[in-house]
Amino acid sequence: MESNVCQSEKSASAQHWVATLLEERSAVWSLYCKIGNMLPLNGDGNLRSVLSEFSQLLIDYISLGHFGIYEHLLTDRPEQSSALSYAERIYPAFSKITASAVSFSDTYDEGRRKFRTDNLLQDLSVLGEHLAERMELEDRLCSMLLH
Repeated sequence: MESNVCQSEKSASAQHWVATLLEERSAVWSLYCKIGNMLPLNGDGNLRSVLSEFSQLLIDYISLGHFGIYEHLLTDRPEQSSALSYAERIYPAFSKITASAVSFSDTYDEGRRKFRTDNLLQDLSVLGEHLAERMELEDRLCSMLLH
């Protein structure tokens, strides 16, 4: 009986992590699209604040996947060797994408004194490709967590 309760708690925890990740992901894509709709730059003063909000949300989302999901796997699901093995294999790609997101955030967060948008379109394009790759990896990992 105790084993079933423990397994049920682990399952609920996995469902919580996955649901939270998907909510964050949706919010990131929503703001990403909002920024895309503001381009090409037309003197819109809101761009800087939207980019800042996006940068902060991006870091929250990246952190949740990079640290939260991995931490969950290591602490709550060590018996799930296939998910853990997959997580270990994709970790280098996750790390590369995390670094890319942090770099974007560092460049475009509102706290920066010199705010230049010369490369914004290109930087958004690269970030979008990285996020799409990450989401594919996350989907597979989340599927493994839930089954």
